[in-house]
Amino acid sequence: MTIFRYFANAFLVSLALLLVGHKAVAQNVESDLKTLKAWRAGAIVSTEAIKTYGEQRCFSQEAIPDVVFARMEGRSFPKDCTVNRQSLRYLRLLHVDVDGRTRLGEMVCNQSIAADVIDIFRELYRQRYPIHSIKLIDDFNADDEQSMRANNTSSFCFRKVTGSKKLSAHAMGKAIDVNPLYNPYYHRSPSGKITVQPTTATKYVDRVATFSYKITKTDLMYRLFVARGFKWGGAWNRVKDYQHFEKE
Repeated sequence: MTIFRYFANAFLVSLALLLVGHKAVAQNVESDLKTLKAWRAGAIVSTEAIKTYGEQRCFSQEAIPDVVFARMEGRSFPKDCTVNRQSLRYLRLLHVDVDGRTRLGEMVCNQSIAADVIDIFRELYRQRYPIHSIKLIDDFNADDEQSMRANNTSSFCFRKVTGSKKLSAHAMGKAIDVNPLYNPYYHRSPSGKITVQPTTATKYVDRVATFSYKITKTDLMYRLFVARGFKWGGAWNRVKDYQHFEKE
């Protein structure tokens, strides 16, 4: 009888722990569902919550909502911006960070590349390709240097090409900079002056070295973008912009 009671008690304890575990998981999923509905870029969510919410809803595009545009006005969308707001799209994306955690991302890009961008980032997510951050550059006060230093992936920002009066492809929302800290812009002038952006990325100019997030011509990121007609700044001759993909 004593042995029976021992096993009965052990079973009840195990059952209680199992129920507590299921309750905790359910509570976490419920919390993540609230995060998904609010869509806070950078937030971590569980696979279970994504299944419940629907992966398709996590890769979507729409006209820029007023609440998002309010964040952009005076920053990535300054008063002298000549780009029509209606030509841009607000994207919701999922991405996996270097630690394998799923995070929420958001991006504004040109409507002409929106579908391609969604397809690319959906495949990157499914292949568990690490991307550090996907937030609007407005979260960094539209400061490209600060966004790059934070290794933030972004697209639209009404600005000129570095060292030029010409508008950047980013000004039209037709370019994307991916994991920029580890894939910097590099230029050596005829006089020998070297420019690296972000300025904190000097050691990542060495493309022979091995490190996380590095984009090469054999990389999945490169292959997905090029397959959809994008050009890679890492293949340019006069300058190297390893983070940069653009489409005309």
